[in-house]
Amino acid sequence: MRNKLITAILDFKEWFYIDKNDWVLTVFWNSLYTAFFLLPLGINLPTPFFIISIVLGMVNIFRTNRHSFTDNKALWLFPLYFVALAVSMIYTENIADGMNLLQRSLSLLFFPVIFLFVKEDASTVRRLFDFLLLGLLVSFFINLSLGVLDVLSYVKREGFVFEASLEGMSKLMNTAMKGWAYFVRSEFSKLVNPSYISLYILLVLSYYLKNKLESRIQALTILILFVYLFLLASIAAYLTLAIMCLLLIFNISDKNKKYTASILFFLGLLVFLNNPRVFDFYTNVTGIKKDYGVNNTSIEKSRLLTWNASGELIQESPVFGYGIGDTNDVLVERYKELDYFHNYENKYNAHNQFLQTYLQTGIFGFGILTCIFVLLGMRMRRSRNEFSVFLVLTISLLFESMLVRFNGIVFFSIIIPLLLKKRSILSSRIIRNTDIKANRSLQ
Repeated sequence: MRNKLITAILDFKEWFYIDKNDWVLTVFWNSLYTAFFLLPLGINLPTPFFIISIVLGMVNIFRTNRHSFTDNKALWLFPLYFVALAVSMIYTENIADGMNLLQRSLSLLFFPVIFLFVKEDASTVRRLFDFLLLGLLVSFFINLSLGVLDVLSYVKREGFVFEASLEGMSKLMNTAMKGWAYFVRSEFSKLVNPSYISLYILLVLSYYLKNKLESRIQALTILILFVYLFLLASIAAYLTLAIMCLLLIFNISDKNKKYTASILFFLGLLVFLNNPRVFDFYTNVTGIKKDYGVNNTSIEKSRLLTWNASGELIQESPVFGYGIGDTNDVLVERYKELDYFHNYENKYNAHNQFLQTYLQTGIFGFGILTCIFVLLGMRMRRSRNEFSVFLVLTISLLFESMLVRFNGIVFFSIIIPLLLKKRSILSSRIIRNTDIKANRSLQ
């Protein structure tokens, strides 16, 4: 028992980055690991650790060989994007909101520059995904417990009392069905916005499914992540997951395995399409032409109305936009003019980062963001696995304004720069830190 405990402790230590000769990088990477673990557990929890990693990352820049300064020029698009946000402050009137967003966006300025000088290896980056996966599993069981408590409260309110009879069994089944419907129709993620949790799950799946499952624990973990996605009921995530699965199936060379995978895909598709919120989505979207009043407007319909209002505003100011401080204000005012009462009362943003950026910074910022994803698509077209990661990131921005909340901003400012580097974190051609140190010593 003692030997097993010692082995477990040693294995846990291997999760962290340890370099006895470089405490700066040690604390830098371990702060990032802790922050990635906390991302699915709360909005404010990871913030201090991201700040620590930014400070130490900047310290590392001033002691690093400046030769790295010219490598991976695509990463400079992120500071340029931050400049576009800052310039828009010149013509924005709501200075307070603009400064708040600019402050949250500082990671877009710092992290890409930091990664120009930090040479990561495969195992170091993999641990980022390991800690994110661990955080997702913890958040799943927390949300599951909270959901079960909600259902039990619902059953208690209904005043159900079990009776050992056919009528009692019928009541039990009826209450169970209503409780399940109540469970899946409510917002499952209580800790962090479900769109962000869905994004984290899809990226973790795309990172790990490129390799074969080698143990029952791995298979169980993947199953939990699929259940998590099912309960989150994000239509954008469902669409992305379907495309990812098809890409993985097409990548299978063995015909028998491809046939089995295809059967499993269609069975899984039937399960996901039977989520009650999928039927709600279809009903709500097909009812888009009905009255726009508060009582009749669904989340799906309000998103389409939001895109319509954003398009109208872009046509009125196609060059400069409205500034990062005024974008939401002009959107809310347009909702009022168009009688989109639900959108107006909830003060929705554009729910599409490309539209949000265009409204904020005009053609300049929109062009920079588009260039980032065009380059990302070109870099990641080398394999179906890498392309599936590109789809996850792109589709998430098409359905949500991910770069208005700190969780989304800091996540994109770390993951996308690592993907844009000449040696992708998803490929096997990643520079090893040990190799770099050896080369420097030879020089």
